[in-house]
Amino acid sequence: MKERPQIPSEIEEHRDQWWRREGARQVSTAHEAERFIEQVGFASCLTDSRRPGPSLYIAVCGRRDAVMPRNVQKDEEASSTWLLKDELIRRGNVYYAKLARGKATFIAPRMVPYFNAIWGMRRSEEPRRLSRNAQKILKVLRREWEMATSDLKADSGVTDRKTFTAALDELQAGMIVIPSAVYYEPKFTYIWTLGVSRFPDALRRRVRRDAAVKELARCFLTGAGLTIPGELARVTGLSRPEAGLGNRALVKEGFATRLAPGWYQLSQRAGKVGQEVCNGEP
Repeated sequence: MKERPQIPSEIEEHRDQWWRREGARQVSTAHEAERFIEQVGFASCLTDSRRPGPSLYIAVCGRRDAVMPRNVQKDEEASSTWLLKDELIRRGNVYYAKLARGKATFIAPRMVPYFNAIWGMRRSEEPRRLSRNAQKILKVLRREWEMATSDLKADSGVTDRKTFTAALDELQAGMIVIPSAVYYEPKFTYIWTLGVSRFPDALRRRVRRDAAVKELARCFLTGAGLTIPGELARVTGLSRPEAGLGNRALVKEGFATRLAPGWYQLSQRAGKVGQEVCNGEP
């Protein structure tokens, strides 16, 4: 197995501060979680230190070596992250869905247009790109606007659990459908709605794909300080060639410096501005 490149200690410290991987800045409330997501632009929900990028779970733990235990039900930090996720869904101030590669992701409202430009789906594309089951579910949601899982299954006719889940994953990955609430009583269920109901302006804003890729690269590099070969692609779900185009666009405008093939570092000027933003966080 190829050894992962070593990240310099000063870059790890930069990431500790931005990604809340230190006890003094760990996340414990929904408000703090929303501020964290707004600062970093986007974050995974439950990934741990074995995967790169900002993560709500790691921010809750407040340490860079956080590893998700096998028995998550009995882990206090995993449970806290899960409950925060539920509250963030209910509050609706940040975008949440299973996006690229089925990874549960939070997105700050300012970044939604860029994610949508890359993974979103126009209505004219739906008959060609969505499965028939996903189209059935979407037709019901567009009529009812918001429904619980069991009712959505019944009304759409997609009653098989595995098939229903796969169809919903399609709709989330296309940035069409999102969960809007979670209930545990009288039984566990998600409430589903259209993404445009909560983020109408962001999802209707048109952005060129190349511009969106550059902004995703900018967003990640600001918090990461430095990106190593394949890291941006792994975190965002972009292909490696397209991630490279985004990083090279940042070099062209002076936001990043190319150190070696695949290695891009935040420029000194951009780093100073970013540090001011980070230090302004409570």
